[in-house]
Amino acid sequence: MGLTLPGFLERGKTIAALPSLGLLTLAGMTPLEHTCEYLEIKDIRELKSLPMRFDLVGISSFSAQIGEAYQLADDYRAQGVPVVMGGLHVTSVPEEAARHCDAVVVGEGEPVWLNVLQDAMNGCLKQFYRSDGNFALAEAPMPAFDLMVPEHYNRLTVQTSRGCPFRCEFCASSILLTSRYKQKPIDKVLAEIDRIREFWQRPFIEFADDNAFVNRRYWRELLTELKSRKVRWFAECDLSVYQDEELLTLMRDSGCAQVLIGFESPVDSGLKGLELKSDWKRRHLAEYKDAVYQIQSHGIRVNGCFILGLDGQRTDIFNQVYDFVVDSELYDVQITIQTPFPGTPLYHRLKSENRLLFDGDWERCTLFDVNYRPDSMTVDDLRDGFRDLAFRLYAEDLTSWRRDNFNRKHL
Repeated sequence: MGLTLPGFLERGKTIAALPSLGLLTLAGMTPLEHTCEYLEIKDIRELKSLPMRFDLVGISSFSAQIGEAYQLADDYRAQGVPVVMGGLHVTSVPEEAARHCDAVVVGEGEPVWLNVLQDAMNGCLKQFYRSDGNFALAEAPMPAFDLMVPEHYNRLTVQTSRGCPFRCEFCASSILLTSRYKQKPIDKVLAEIDRIREFWQRPFIEFADDNAFVNRRYWRELLTELKSRKVRWFAECDLSVYQDEELLTLMRDSGCAQVLIGFESPVDSGLKGLELKSDWKRRHLAEYKDAVYQIQSHGIRVNGCFILGLDGQRTDIFNQVYDFVVDSELYDVQITIQTPFPGTPLYHRLKSENRLLFDGDWERCTLFDVNYRPDSMTVDDLRDGFRDLAFRLYAEDLTSWRRDNFNRKHL
């Protein structure tokens, strides 16, 4: 289905073309006495044989592809090459990962990476290396962007912060690595962008933050400096940015092409209890359409995200999402099925309620598979309703209307 729908195809290519910032960051702090290479799994597939020129292999993967990552780790270990694994998934299930590798990095990688390298050199890798989540981004190394082939990517990632002041039940992002929100110094962020610009004249930057613009003073200073660098960029944020006219103008003038906002549900059902600290999105539900209009009126496209299958949502949610997308004139829309990723509060709650359908079958953690029992509709209702909504939202006529409407009104 996805390959025949313009909206799905475009978004899929964008996601698939993002490099692993975590691995590049560790490569950037690796002492010069070592030589690093960066490979995507597709690079190894194309070689049709396992590259065997490495003394140590580091692997990171999302949950949906962790089976392939484990197989790659098993293959290298069978050839006598030690393997280290890290990332969000293995941080959530370190004991599982330890069955496939020599060492597991649990949490942030920067505080322990040099210890991993030293132990690997001495032939005494530990099974687990755990960070406490207190790594200061002021110490962040320059990612080894030079290891990539720029032509393979349509955007590169730069991180300005980790964590999020909100605590959404479903979130499987950097909040699993650190419990507190922290910001990278502006000069370091600009240095990373300048490094990218050395080999990409007009780059497209994706700010890899769970929730940008939390610190408005920080972003005003950063964007003022960014204006002269002639980059285009994208970020994820909450809808409150629409209230800040000065910031929106700075965003537009510094090259902001699009923001992604997690609305999650266009109606009250599903929003209650979604955030574990407060019902912030529920309390601001009445502002959703105004937020879209205000942001897009500045020439900044909004990609509105909605989660289907939230507790309390019934089968009318599919028409409600469709109607909101049309009425709000969103430029872009992303729909996903609620997914209990390992390590999230949602996963633990659904497990305790005996609602997980394929516990441990991580390849179903795609955001498009139903791997739990919804509470207000059947599994078939959710699957079929999602499929029908996707066909309606991403059909060529509605996709073209959304894009043309934005271009006509706001550009």
